Amino acid sequence: MKPFFKLMSREKLQELVSAFQPLAPVSTGLKGALGLITAQDYHAPEDLPPFARSTMDGYAIRSRDTFGASESQPALFRVIGEVTMGTSPEGMTIGQGEAARIWTGGELPNGADAVVMVEYTNILSDDTIEVFKAIAPGGNVIERGEDVEQGSLILPKGTRLRAQDLGLLAGLGLSKIRVHPRPRVAIISTGDELVPPDGPVPRGKIRDINATTLAAAVKNAGGISYYLGIVRDSRGELASVCKKALASDADVILVSGGSSVGQRDFTLETFSHIEGSRLLTHGVSVRPGKPTILAKVEGKALVGLPGHAASAMVVFYLFVYPLLKRMMGFVSDDDLYLKKMRVSVSRNIASAPGKEEYLRVRIKNRNNGPVAEPVFGKSGLITPLVKADGLLVIPRDCEGIYAGEDAEVLLFP
Repeated sequence: MKPFFKLMSREKLQELVSAFQPLAPVSTGLKGALGLITAQDYHAPEDLPPFARSTMDGYAIRSRDTFGASESQPALFRVIGEVTMGTSPEGMTIGQGEAARIWTGGELPNGADAVVMVEYTNILSDDTIEVFKAIAPGGNVIERGEDVEQGSLILPKGTRLRAQDLGLLAGLGLSKIRVHPRPRVAIISTGDELVPPDGPVPRGKIRDINATTLAAAVKNAGGISYYLGIVRDSRGELASVCKKALASDADVILVSGGSSVGQRDFTLETFSHIEGSRLLTHGVSVRPGKPTILAKVEGKALVGLPGHAASAMVVFYLFVYPLLKRMMGFVSDDDLYLKKMRVSVSRNIASAPGKEEYLRVRIKNRNNGPVAEPVFGKSGLITPLVKADGLLVIPRDCEGIYAGEDAEVLLFP
């Protein structure tokens, strides 16, 4: 495979990213399934609820026996028993003029079709009550299968699981489900100048920022990250660590390198010489983030990110974020990409044509609507990212945007 350096458009690279397939389905418990995508249709194996149950504390009765009841002319009922919580009223049948004490959630006895609230009753003796309000059939009762009927489709394939979806599955006894798993992302930092963030910083060195920001961004996207440490400027060492990650269960490898051409060549050369790898792009027509590398090995993605903090984050949100979402089974643009909003620009912004530019901006709410204020700073600075709410998009062939013009902003998660 011959390395190349030819700038690819953002749209073309996103098409290549969309060609990655969702990860093979796995079986998982409900506890870790929040936010994952179902890999098959799910039908109700039983009715929910499995029996008619009361929604109130009161008395289970035949509704027709209350017709005409009022405070001035209450209906009398003989209490023949009680339905205690968690028990079935097996063998109990409610006849004409009969009632059974029942609690919220209790199973209705045979013959009963309604529950009169305790507030509308008066106890006359141990086995006699009067009811002074008529109740309609089905009153204060959830019928069997009223929530879900057996055999009905409850969650189609491709559903993103929310808290209420997990509750429904639990209520139907579906404690194990098939989903697309969270992609595992190996993060590698490269550069002789880097040291871990928790140690001293000798002269000429700098703490590794990208490993922390990328790990957090991976988690935000729904993935699972693990850090493989700092790799020195050595072709052999970088190749060894990448091969180790591929041999493990990594689905994506993120290599964050220095800004020099030589260091970027190390990453490109490493990806190029991995057995079975196919280089998809070396360079993308965006600013910041031009020296981006994407390769593929048997469905796994190898991504070479720029070393500068802003460049790495722009590339992550434009390409790696949708890649991880795609691997999780998401398909719609609304799920795959950052949320967008239209805003007016607070000031004139110049831009050199030829590359799509992504400018860090903060969003301010003004009387005439949201306004984007640029947060200027070199791509190696982290503070402009901290101050920003998103990325303002300046099209490839545009020389800038005038104050007051509308523009698109990609909002950070």
